[in-house]
Amino acid sequence: MAVWNPWRGCHKYSEGCKFCYIHKGDSKRQIDTNDIVKTDKFTAPIEKNKKGEYKIPSGKIIYLCFASDFLILEADGWRNECWRMIKERDDLHFIFLTKRIERFMDCIPDDWNEGYDNVTVGCTIENQEKADARLAIFQRLPIKHKNIICQPLIEAIYLENYLEGVELVVVGGESDYNARPLDYEWVLSIRQQCINANTNFEFRQCGTHFLKDGKKYNLNVRQLCSQAKKAGIGYQARKR
Repeated sequence: MAVWNPWRGCHKYSEGCKFCYIHKGDSKRQIDTNDIVKTDKFTAPIEKNKKGEYKIPSGKIIYLCFASDFLILEADGWRNECWRMIKERDDLHFIFLTKRIERFMDCIPDDWNEGYDNVTVGCTIENQEKADARLAIFQRLPIKHKNIICQPLIEAIYLENYLEGVELVVVGGESDYNARPLDYEWVLSIRQQCINANTNFEFRQCGTHFLKDGKKYNLNVRQLCSQAKKAGIGYQARKR
């Protein structure tokens, strides 16, 4: 696994961005997150060592643009170069998440067709309003590998009607002292919807404020993923 951030910076876009970790971290470092800039890692996937070998070895999963949104408007002038690098490195698998799925068709390369084999797109949602708006678009798009990311999940969501062709649904809570609570019943509901649709499901992290069996738990950041893993409620889809 590796992270590739060809640019950094983002704008808060919807309710799920309220306690964004990028904005919080930048604020501590007195960096303006709204300033979208290329990074010195822009060409990382195709950089080579003195032997002429790629520095990133074959077979790696690359998490793309996790300090921004790959479909953000300000990056329109840079994105085609990224697509060229992604195509060159067809021995790597790239994953990016977006809240801007409505921009997708304006941001893909001319040879995209039904999608690149080595690209997974994750559509991020946080509530029913955004699920209905974004997933209605997402389900129609020509993408070979689709994930749905319900993180931070801030209310119960029904998404079973949008799961056809989706490989994985991830659920997670919000991380912040003032975070909105995550109700475990919401998590179990989405899990059951995934089972009904035979879609892989992962409970990735609890929320800072976690509701279960009528009790409220306040968790520190180190507990969020470990407690979710301990729940043991992941679902692996049956082979079709």
